[in-house]
Amino acid sequence: MLHDRDRIFTNLYGFHDWRLAGARARGDWDNTAAILARGRDGIIAEMKASGLRGRGGAGFSTGLKWSFMPREIGERPHYLVVNADEGEPGTCKDRDIMRFDPHKLIEGCLIAGFAIGAHVAYIYIRGEFVQEAHHLETAIAEAREAGFLGPDACGSGWAMEVYVHRGAGAYVCGEETALIQSLEGKKGQPRLKPPFPAGVGLYGCPTTVNNVESIAVAPTILRRGGAWFAGLGRENNTGTKVFCISGHVNTPCNVEEEMGIPLRELIEKHAGGVRGGWDNLLAVIPGGSSVPVLPKEICDTVRMDFDALREVRSGLGTAAVIVMDKSTDIVKAIARLSRFYMHESCGQCTPCREGTGWLSRVMQRLVTGEARLEEIDILEQVTRQIEGHTICALGDAAAWPIQGLIRHFRPEIVKRIKAREGLGRAAE
Repeated sequence: MLHDRDRIFTNLYGFHDWRLAGARARGDWDNTAAILARGRDGIIAEMKASGLRGRGGAGFSTGLKWSFMPREIGERPHYLVVNADEGEPGTCKDRDIMRFDPHKLIEGCLIAGFAIGAHVAYIYIRGEFVQEAHHLETAIAEAREAGFLGPDACGSGWAMEVYVHRGAGAYVCGEETALIQSLEGKKGQPRLKPPFPAGVGLYGCPTTVNNVESIAVAPTILRRGGAWFAGLGRENNTGTKVFCISGHVNTPCNVEEEMGIPLRELIEKHAGGVRGGWDNLLAVIPGGSSVPVLPKEICDTVRMDFDALREVRSGLGTAAVIVMDKSTDIVKAIARLSRFYMHESCGQCTPCREGTGWLSRVMQRLVTGEARLEEIDILEQVTRQIEGHTICALGDAAAWPIQGLIRHFRPEIVKRIKAREGLGRAAE
């Protein structure tokens, strides 16, 4: 259980003033120059000590990622890019951070930019987030007027500018290289790696791409110390995390909690429990629509962190918890997600372009029971041919929900097909 004193996002629900005066009253921009005075190496070392893992889904060490940037700033400038696209179904944490705590993100941009040697940060925000983009732009203007951004940011001697760039709503632009392509004015399609963005990123220059939450927590970590953050959660899964809880719960919400909290405790304590009681639970997708679904018997005991969820063959992802009670048509729900990934495929990789459409068509037939029993195994085999064979992880995202469905709910699929076959024989 997370104590209130350890919460980083103290205005997650918008009860207080989101503008500069309110942010400063909550401790933002408090002697930021002293943090920058520690130097690039000092900041990166503290971030590594905190154990912070990227909050966008991949879970890669944030401090280590920053350290990949070239030490010397040569002819090519360095860039910081903040991924605020948030297109993962079920995920709405970054949206509330930008809407109600924008100064945390902007201060984080300054500190992260200094640590990687970047004088410019771009916040790539999903185009549908109109109010959030307005709040960010207002907060940036306030910070610039107060001298926290500009040619001498916070009196540190470091020049820093932050710009908001609105995307056009493409899910694939949540992938860092596709996001970079879109920022450059090109079609939002992933690039092959290597080269990685730290070597050749935005405009061919060294670039670090981080999620909103990863950047927004950095100032608090550096104020309170990496050891404080590392003392929360579990080993290799440290700190706090904003969880999005939606679906069949009594009070859907975003909530900041400690990493490793049991899934059942998270739902019952913060979301008012499952509609109809815990025994009415059918399944949970624990980390946004792209991770495999888990049945109730696993949800009873599983903890919400990267390693615990990987052990049960799912993932923390964006920590968007989608709860489904026994009224849910689980096959239809996964078929709906399958259709989403077909629609959002950029078409660059053949396994994804052709495979997502094939998956979606077969899933639609499974919903009505029109498929044959042997097609269940064929469907699973095709997901294996897509998974790991594409430039970005959209192929994996299309494959994993179906793999989870077959792994845990095969009897439901079989029952439908047999029921349909029985109707057919009766009609004859």
